[in-house]
Amino acid sequence: MAELRLGPLLRYTDGSCATVWVETSRPCTAEVRCSDGAGGTAPTFQVAGHHYALVTVSGLEPGGSPSYEVFLDDTPVWPLPDSRFPPSVIRAPVAGGAVRVTFGSCRWAAPPADGKDPVGADALDTLAARLAADPDSVRPDVLLLLGDQVYADETSEETRRWLAGRRDLDRAPGAQVTDYEEYCRLYHESWLDPEIRWLLSTVPSFMIFDDHDVVDDWNTSAAWLADMRATDWWQERLLSGLMSYWVHQHLGNLSPAELAEDPTWAAVHATPDGTGALRALAERADADSASVRFSYRRDFGRVRVVMVDSRAARVLAEDRRAMLDAGEAEWLREQVLSDVGSYDHLLLGTSLPWLLPHLVHDTETWDAALCAGERGARWARFGEYLRRRADLEHWAAFPRSFADLAALTAEAGSAPGGPASVCVLSGDVHHGYLARASWPSGGPDIPVLQLTCSPVHNSVPLSMRIGFRFGWSGVARVLGRLLTRHGRCDRPPVSWRRQGGPWFGNQLMTLTLRGRAAHLRLERTAPDATLRVVHESNLTRG
Repeated sequence: MAELRLGPLLRYTDGSCATVWVETSRPCTAEVRCSDGAGGTAPTFQVAGHHYALVTVSGLEPGGSPSYEVFLDDTPVWPLPDSRFPPSVIRAPVAGGAVRVTFGSCRWAAPPADGKDPVGADALDTLAARLAADPDSVRPDVLLLLGDQVYADETSEETRRWLAGRRDLDRAPGAQVTDYEEYCRLYHESWLDPEIRWLLSTVPSFMIFDDHDVVDDWNTSAAWLADMRATDWWQERLLSGLMSYWVHQHLGNLSPAELAEDPTWAAVHATPDGTGALRALAERADADSASVRFSYRRDFGRVRVVMVDSRAARVLAEDRRAMLDAGEAEWLREQVLSDVGSYDHLLLGTSLPWLLPHLVHDTETWDAALCAGERGARWARFGEYLRRRADLEHWAAFPRSFADLAALTAEAGSAPGGPASVCVLSGDVHHGYLARASWPSGGPDIPVLQLTCSPVHNSVPLSMRIGFRFGWSGVARVLGRLLTRHGRCDRPPVSWRRQGGPWFGNQLMTLTLRGRAAHLRLERTAPDATLRVVHESNLTRG
């Protein structure tokens, strides 16, 4: 008898259909049956000895919220027996209604030891507990998880013990994961958390990777990548990371129509074991970033979300250094500017913040100039050393890409009949803040904002807290200008000022978008494992 090993995860949804992802113990047919008669079936596919299905649920009615069950070969497996949670539901959105987008990043999923969590209550766990206690309360229409869904390089004590039973942890990469099976262990550890499992079964989610999904500072520079490729473990680590990401995260980002046109999806289903087809995809992505696209676009009524791959799509050669390769940059431009009058709000999801504390931005820009040879070979070597030691690899470390994104947001925000707001949603830096962009030579009249929310469940050392606070100060701006003068750096084409934060702790942001109005709420976990509002503001009034 087939058993449910992981899931269900409610992923893509629109007014008439949805997709539900599951992992099973053996080959079978997975079925979703909704209380209103909607449903769907799908056969499992196999990757590296694991069995998965992505079920397309059709027949949904806009505005409906039927509960659903999952069956494997006609045997009910969800909801779990004696579940303490309300039934999982699929809420089909109504055209013209409000859209509530909750987002964050950086969720270290290690189970608490002896009931004590060293980094505080998990914000997603806490959100799940609140929704479960009051199923009729206002809930997110979608969760955007902006990176570091798993930590391949920072494993829990329990996972380290499991790894030690497989191989010698005294050999590199030690207690970090190395292959597909070990990645699956991370997803099980993260998504079998009872609160998370129920939350992801009933609130649609969309995801993108960041560095820890593969390794800290993934694709920092060409020199970094060369050093990694010289090891005997990196190749398998990268390929397994991309393969497991495709299975666990990427598939659910795609609509049924996009899946039908995806050659890898077809190849995986065309054989009893899709491991080879999926490994070929990962090898192509490693050899040529332009050959595979992990970015995607979703429209929620009149809210457009463009999720940007700011890790695997990079160009690392110092003379052509870019956050996005040419094809990816052109794709982003097309998604933002196509039919620009058809949306009221533009949300650009990128795991790495575009607008940083000013001193951090200037340091990264200065360092990029040093690495490019602006001050000679000795300074270039120092720049590379500093880039790796201080994690200087955000948008500011790719100055041309930073400027291109500034130009694109300005063009979208200034378009006739264009959006009421442009928001760049990011995480990564283990604190939250709100910053507003402006253009010295004129720019859009609408708010163009950086909304950064991180972590969902992690910590930040006191030294970094002090540093981030200082990074916004007037003194820090003077220091930053001195650095950029030394690096002979061009002035950024956009300026920005902080309008909220920095906020530290496990947190989530929620955007409520209704017509041309946009409202922001930041909630942070409290010692009693509840979410408390620490900031609310109207970004636009409509």
